[in-house]
Amino acid sequence: MVTGLDTRPSSIAGQWYPADPRHLASSVDAYIQAADLPALDGDIVAIMTPHAGHRYSGPVAGYAFAAVRGLKPDLVAVISPMHYLAASALLTTAHAAYLTPLGPLLVDQSAAQELHGLLMKELNIGLDPVRRDPEHSLEIELPFLQRSLEGAFRLLPVMVRECAEHVVHTLGQCLAQVLRPHKALLVASTDLSHFYPQAVAKSLDSELLRRVEAFDPAGVLRAEDEGVGFACGRGALAAVMWAARDLGANQVRLLHYATSGDVTGDFSQVVGYAAAVMLRTPKR
Repeated sequence: MVTGLDTRPSSIAGQWYPADPRHLASSVDAYIQAADLPALDGDIVAIMTPHAGHRYSGPVAGYAFAAVRGLKPDLVAVISPMHYLAASALLTTAHAAYLTPLGPLLVDQSAAQELHGLLMKELNIGLDPVRRDPEHSLEIELPFLQRSLEGAFRLLPVMVRECAEHVVHTLGQCLAQVLRPHKALLVASTDLSHFYPQAVAKSLDSELLRRVEAFDPAGVLRAEDEGVGFACGRGALAAVMWAARDLGANQVRLLHYATSGDVTGDFSQVVGYAAAVMLRTPKR
């Protein structure tokens, strides 16, 4: 354990995932090992993964992290929504590291500052640093990263409140600029439809995922306004899609889809979850 480090303490350990390190490691490993992946042709640039409590979305998240198991990025950008009230459009942590029961994950403060500068230049909107935020959708992915990736890596955490296309598109472009010199991985944290009956949820989610598989970030943003699909992290997801495309990704593969009803057996009000990868595939 690094001593004297300014860490963001976990706000969800013991509630959204196990607080005991051994229990957490074994449960995350089980989700990853249970994933039955298709053959993936190409380099993984980004993943899309859900962010509910591990009990509910862990079996789906396992597919996304199984796809990146063994990779050795030096920088991982985790882009999530900010579910809580915030005056700023885009946020990051003010802490030097995130703390999970599996240990601290250092923030790449140089990368965050570079991204802030690019955003200020292009949008006059930067990354607002916040302390001790309660946001679960970014933290929930960290134990999966700690168990699936090899070697040391640093985090570039971004939480998105503003879903206007020009803001999200510019965020994606700026992310690509920051990540391009690195051996990097992008993570888009989002759940899908919330609290619809199973049949309705599947209809909404299938349209949203059709737009994801079509590599259509603008369509992902529009889906909620058009009433045909929903993703609570639509801004984060679209930004990652634009960034991945700028970094050479040319294909999205859906790996798995399920709902909370598949875990609880209650199909009256479900939440949808999906895992996907964005690939840079060989030109034919």
